[in-house]
Amino acid sequence: MRIWIDADAAPTDVKEVIFRAAKRLQVETILVANRPVSAPANATTVRSIVVGQGADQADKYIVDQSEAGDLAITADLPLAGLLVEKGVYVVDPRGEEYSPATIASRLSMRNFMDEMRGAGMVTGGSPPYGPKDKKAFAATFNRLLTKAL
Repeated sequence: MRIWIDADAAPTDVKEVIFRAAKRLQVETILVANRPVSAPANATTVRSIVVGQGADQADKYIVDQSEAGDLAITADLPLAGLLVEKGVYVVDPRGEEYSPATIASRLSMRNFMDEMRGAGMVTGGSPPYGPKDKKAFAATFNRLLTKAL
């Protein structure tokens, strides 16, 4: 079992939670991004993969290399959909678990909001990442990590 992080936009707080767990449990953890993302020097089970520039290169790498039973962290719903389909546990940085029961409706809402923005409707954005988000992420991450192990 490995932990995959879609690292291009993962908040620092999220990475810190993951790095502590990876070190404590000795779980291989892979940061995947289009640019170098460093891991703490004492995180011996964490490594970084830099993929080529271009849309969805990190996503493609994670989908190609992950296996059923792995755990992935991403806010990218299309990536989450592909991973859930593959049997990977998926959580977003705000603590939402994506599962076969929830991913279709989440993708549908994302597509609807994209259409609204494309039509010129102002839809707002996500609120800033805060302590409640970190707490929710840590709880969901720890639950899924326990399940995956």
